[in-house]
Amino acid sequence: MMPSEITDAELTALHKSLLDALNPLASAMRARATGQPEERMWDADPIEVTLSILATWKVVDAEVKKLTAAAAKTAGAYGASYEQMGAVWGITRQGARKKWPDAVNRSATTGAEASLVELCGGTAELSRDPSSGGWRWTGQGADGTRGEADGVSCYATKEEAAAHAGAFLKEHAADRGR
Repeated sequence: MMPSEITDAELTALHKSLLDALNPLASAMRARATGQPEERMWDADPIEVTLSILATWKVVDAEVKKLTAAAAKTAGAYGASYEQMGAVWGITRQGARKKWPDAVNRSATTGAEASLVELCGGTAELSRDPSSGGWRWTGQGADGTRGEADGVSCYATKEEAAAHAGAFLKEHAADRGR
């Protein structure tokens, strides 16, 4: 597992990237709220401008929480435990279970039940093939493309099937061209 600490240079680059991403969104939100053109955002009362920025960070915070929950659910679908997720997040196993209650499917952790992988806006279901005992997947990418393990592919482990399903979902993400 990778250490969660980042270097000062990485932190500086992260701050710059976040601010670079925030500015156009803050300008657009402020323009919609005031009816003023985006290029005049900074001409307003400083309190109003900073409140616009605060409102924009609220939107970003909500989206980060959704992405975090999706990452936890995907980790759980691949077999990560609440203990592992808590360790990565710096909280207890119980804290992770409370934060992401649906991330770990108890029946999926046994390895015998079907499970769902959600990645890049798409979903794939992993299931055991009754004839071979191996694992298969079927899914739909965010772009609407449906796919499944080909007729001859049956994977030895659930994790292997999940990896192939994940590759399909990544290939068929809605924003793949951006």
